[in-house]
Amino acid sequence: MVTNDKGFIPLKHRVIEGLARLAWENNVNQESTEKLIREISPGPKAIFRCCVYKEREILRRRVRLACNENANPHRQSNNVIQVIDPACEECPISSYSVTDNCRLCLGKACQNSCHFGAITMTDQRAHIDPMKCKECGLCASACPYSAIAQLTRPCKKACPVNAITYDENGLCVIDDERCIRCGQCVHSCPFGAISTKTYILNVIEAIQTGKEVFAMCAPATEGQFGKDISMGSIRTALKKLGFTDMVEVGLGGDMTAAYEALEWSEARKEGKKMTTSCCPAFIHLLKRHFPDQYHENMSQTISPMAAVSRYLKATHPGCITVFIGPCMAKKSESQEMGIEGNADYVLSFGEFTSLLRSKDISMEPEVKAYQEASLWGKGFASSGGVANAVMECMRERGEDTTNIKLRACSGGKACVTALSLLKVGKLPEDFIEGMACEGGCVGGPSRHKAESEIKKARESLMEEADTRKVLDNLKNYPMDQFSMMRENTMSQASPAPLVKN
Repeated sequence: MVTNDKGFIPLKHRVIEGLARLAWENNVNQESTEKLIREISPGPKAIFRCCVYKEREILRRRVRLACNENANPHRQSNNVIQVIDPACEECPISSYSVTDNCRLCLGKACQNSCHFGAITMTDQRAHIDPMKCKECGLCASACPYSAIAQLTRPCKKACPVNAITYDENGLCVIDDERCIRCGQCVHSCPFGAISTKTYILNVIEAIQTGKEVFAMCAPATEGQFGKDISMGSIRTALKKLGFTDMVEVGLGGDMTAAYEALEWSEARKEGKKMTTSCCPAFIHLLKRHFPDQYHENMSQTISPMAAVSRYLKATHPGCITVFIGPCMAKKSESQEMGIEGNADYVLSFGEFTSLLRSKDISMEPEVKAYQEASLWGKGFASSGGVANAVMECMRERGEDTTNIKLRACSGGKACVTALSLLKVGKLPEDFIEGMACEGGCVGGPSRHKAESEIKKARESLMEEADTRKVLDNLKNYPMDQFSMMRENTMSQASPAPLVKN
């Protein structure tokens, strides 16, 4: 699979791994990090940029992000997604440019259509002054030779909510109030100029202090590392790292499905449409761009990540919970949304594997079976999986779901379309499943392999799982010890979903 990020992802992970090695030795300081930077970019010749000085400055910004700090020390932002300014300067400033197809025709339709005097004629072709151009596109439409091309930067093209603009120097600027933290811009930038804060040092510190630290692996984990690496394999590797234990978040999928089933049943009786609430980027989309629908139509059930974290904190008071998955928005859910009892820290798959390398640990095939979730909970990783699990819970409780209409939205633009229809009262479906990534969480921006490889490996691993029912599975867990509601305190718990009609 050809991607934009192959050249800089290994560099990013090398920085994280190097810092992790320093952290295990309690040796993270200005001197040691500067030494790490010079090991990666020794000079005198540059390896991946125009000069060694620029390389090192970019690496310093990456070190800041890896230490959970803002990339720019002079710019304050709570957004987990950040722009590395020195790396963002190779894209063309102008959105419209004249190509070799220009014939310098006598008609000059492009020049005549421009209301801002941005187009002049040179000896060879027309020229568009980027300082005067308002990017209206009239010149491109008017040209009879289609000689004017519109160039949309990859980061801007990937953003489903138009949260990306550019300053006077052409540097990328993320509007934190519009950004939904989906992370699509991060891997779309071919220069690696957009990245996220990392909590790997926080996780190492928690392990070193001797606290109980539990890893929580996303449903999308299965298949990310090949068909031979099961959840049991990952659990063993995490214990070698120093984690107390691991719980698969597919169990949280079972929990979320059971409670959302109750909400959907009630909404159905009232003739009210509802949306899911497990994708944090989708929640940001609702809250920031469709506030009325956020308050009126969103499920109040917490996400699977928050559910497992609350379960662990209820049964192991004082423990630290760390989510591992392909989602960048989960970092925002953990740090920004203020959900009581949620995960303390979030690591991407790449950060997790960097952490393993920092202790020279490899994941190995394991025969011993490990399963805490039903197949329905595991299915939360794929588009349509959440809705299918909720419907299964409704059926397990004796409800007829034959006439329910579902809309599974895969990708930010599909989510925007569905919510726009809901806003104007023209949504034909009863319920919306919203996932900001194409294909669902398995297509997340921090996935470890190509989607086709992941799908094939997942199918193999899913065949080994048993076919337990969702509600029967939850009887094995203390659902009465914590709340599954977003706004409630953890003391307001209810085992109601386990009761069949």
